[in-house]
Amino acid sequence: MALTTFSLSLCMSLVVMASASGYGYAPKAELQKPKKQVELLPSIAGIQGLIYCKSGPKLVPLEGALARITCLAVDKNGYESAPFSVLSHPTDAKGYFFATVSPYELEDALKITECKAFLEKPPLETCKVPTDVNKGISGATLTSYHFLADKNIKLYSVGPFFYTPQPKPASKGY
Repeated sequence: MALTTFSLSLCMSLVVMASASGYGYAPKAELQKPKKQVELLPSIAGIQGLIYCKSGPKLVPLEGALARITCLAVDKNGYESAPFSVLSHPTDAKGYFFATVSPYELEDALKITECKAFLEKPPLETCKVPTDVNKGISGATLTSYHFLADKNIKLYSVGPFFYTPQPKPASKGY
């Protein structure tokens, strides 16, 4: 009995010391509730758009440009994961790009909640300054889509996005 009382006393002392040091059981602070889940991609998402070089009033399709699609996702418990990105295929001669994002390629049963498309890389040194027209720099949110039943794809359209040959001159504050 004396040994049992001693053991119980020792265990209680260890629990108190462990709790005080942050390694034992202690009531946890309330975790933030996850954001309301909005599932964006139950099927494969296709993202399409156009990228041009804009020089004055002239628009020239940029062949070989890339767009980046960056998405947010939540895990099965509703907590946000780190953002992830995919690059489009290089634009064709008409400036058209296409990228896909598939929930089947994600690990840990992540559900995509939001995606944005950005300008990523111009093909020409002579037209390489990105503009934020149609949110090419700040990110165009994927909102409306057309469902392509034969391919089981939600097709989103963004842009058109534009590069310019040079930055706009800063206005002088006289």
